[in-house]
Amino acid sequence: MRCPFCGKQATKVIDSRSTKEGGIRRRRECSHCGRRFTTYERVEEIKLWVRKKDGRREVFDRNKILSGLQKACEKRPIPMNVLENLVDEVEKELRNRMEGEVSSSDIGELVISKLKKIDEVAYVRFASVYRQFQDLGTFLSELRKIMRDNAKK
Repeated sequence: MRCPFCGKQATKVIDSRSTKEGGIRRRRECSHCGRRFTTYERVEEIKLWVRKKDGRREVFDRNKILSGLQKACEKRPIPMNVLENLVDEVEKELRNRMEGEVSSSDIGELVISKLKKIDEVAYVRFASVYRQFQDLGTFLSELRKIMRDNAKK
């Protein structure tokens, strides 16, 4: 760390503390001029980009996923914290991939797989919009898959 007073890089950390915002506050002293100063450090979060089906790119927005889940779970006995945890899991998995860009279809499939374990009705609602079911046959096909899976349990 370069001293803001004399410009030398001979500084040492005297004290470190966490900040309310999740960063670190460090009190430093320059070994050359003896003056003290404070620095603040924070984790730089890499922007996660979403590649849409039409080729556009936009910044990942967890609120869009949460909004879609809320619509799918309307009038279902699913607490809000369960939906928020689901979105947290999805975002964590996406960020752990260490890719700067992810397709919207990958996000949708990840959400669908997690929602299916929570509530089958909400799963079908979400899947019908996400996968753009065009007719009753597609809808029935998805319901039959769920019924087969339940019969295996």
